[in-house]
Amino acid sequence: MDVGFLGLGRMGRPMALALARAGHRVRVWNRSAEAAEALRAEGVEPVASAAEAFRGDAAVTMLADDAALRSVIVEGGILDQPERPGLHLGMSTISVALARDLAALHERAGVPYVSAPVFGRPDVAAAGNLNIVAAGPEAAIARAQPLLDAMGARTWPFGPDPARANAVKLAGNFMIVAAVEAMGEAAAFGEAHGVDAAALLELLTGTIFAAPVYKNYGGAIAAGRYEPPGFGLALGAKDIRLVLAAGEAAQVAMPLASVLRDGLIEAAAQGHGEKDLAALALVSARRRGRG
Repeated sequence: MDVGFLGLGRMGRPMALALARAGHRVRVWNRSAEAAEALRAEGVEPVASAAEAFRGDAAVTMLADDAALRSVIVEGGILDQPERPGLHLGMSTISVALARDLAALHERAGVPYVSAPVFGRPDVAAAGNLNIVAAGPEAAIARAQPLLDAMGARTWPFGPDPARANAVKLAGNFMIVAAVEAMGEAAAFGEAHGVDAAALLELLTGTIFAAPVYKNYGGAIAAGRYEPPGFGLALGAKDIRLVLAAGEAAQVAMPLASVLRDGLIEAAAQGHGEKDLAALALVSARRRGRG
């Protein structure tokens, strides 16, 4: 397929390369042209504008946040250009509200829109093993399946409403941040009673919490490994804000999300905003006087 890919951050870059490895023609655009040009040797074609990328059989967006996606898709007016893609795969982690707006805009423009956020870190994306949540028109998802298969190990369909996929993604990220907060508090609690935090986390993540999120983040906390970030703490804070906004809009109280928001704000105030989400554990360590 002829694919335009917009956004070459920590996740977008390996995802675009996975498409190229699968034999698709991939045209890439990024706000920083250097990031796009650096991929030329990898078999992808850098283009000078978002409009040039947003055409072909499909366009994929993997931009950082609501503001970035709005500036390119909504304010940039590329849905109004004569050449438009056969479908748009929106793979960014964005608000439920923006997902609904985008679905309406695409319907008016006659461009099928599939929301397809992902679960997985950059190394998982590089291996093409992401878990992809897809929601949108059934026929559009079927047409996009070769692209989804190139980037992911499994596609999880959630019906025809694109916003559902974004709700699922935010629910998952809420649980990830909650797991990191729980491990940080448990480690601080254990240390206060003379228990080695690394040994405690090794036990818990190897037995009753032997899931990838606990093992990966627990290992990082135990080792004090917070850089380079896989999933940045600042992005986690952004996602929790989106969770709270979507919860309020639907009149769903989420008291734990409020606690997580405050912890993430505290972590950023301590200078950890650019570190991995695992650095949230440093807040609990500091609260007990060890950080």
